[in-house]
Amino acid sequence: MGNLLISEPPLQVLPSLAIALNSVDKAIILQQMHYWITRSSNVKDNYKWVYNSVSEWHKQFPWLSEKTVQRYLKDLENHGLLITGNYNKAKFDRTKWYRINYEALDSLGATWGRAVPTNGTDNPNSKGPGVITNTNRIPEITSETTKENSAAAAAPSSIESDFEEIWSAYPNKKGKKQAFNHYKYWRKKSAKHSNDYLFNQLKLYKQYISQNKDWYRPMDGSTWFNGRFDDEYQVSTEQKHEGREYWTGG
Repeated sequence: MGNLLISEPPLQVLPSLAIALNSVDKAIILQQMHYWITRSSNVKDNYKWVYNSVSEWHKQFPWLSEKTVQRYLKDLENHGLLITGNYNKAKFDRTKWYRINYEALDSLGATWGRAVPTNGTDNPNSKGPGVITNTNRIPEITSETTKENSAAAAAPSSIESDFEEIWSAYPNKKGKKQAFNHYKYWRKKSAKHSNDYLFNQLKLYKQYISQNKDWYRPMDGSTWFNGRFDDEYQVSTEQKHEGREYWTGG
């Protein structure tokens, strides 16, 4: 069988929604958003929300560029079909939260001159009809914590508290926002990525700093958390001798 034929979970969408949006890609994005919202346990202001960075959304639509995904999300927001919020506990975390405006979706036909069939389906808030879905085979890809995605994804509150714990121990506090974004991405990549590993690496790094304090200064936090914790340093386990040492050529 050809490797470009369907042998993996496909993204699915109603043709009528693609016609109404005048874009198959926007329809797929909106459908995928609906898929995750229906499975979300994040309820704020009596609505279900799903959160993700643009780079994480881009992973679900790899045939589009990240800039295009960002533009389509903004376009859906400008047309009132997507509503955004910020319910992140960390003030410096700007990750957007999304919900679908199902009322606006119902009137999509009147607004854009197309009819979108929505009869017989319920939206996640039980406030009336939503968009018809066929989501049995949509891939399980999101940064939101659900049983379906991965044990690698920790709850937002857990990630934030874990980050604050390791951040408080790091000697150079420059670039906290960028450091947190790097840390969050690293933690969600694998269940093996833990604070225990970072604390062990930080212990070695602090030893290196202490043994070379005459000339070395710790890198900015935003730099170290961007994968530099994996750097290898030569750390002496012997006590440093006082005074200068000279090479005699012997």
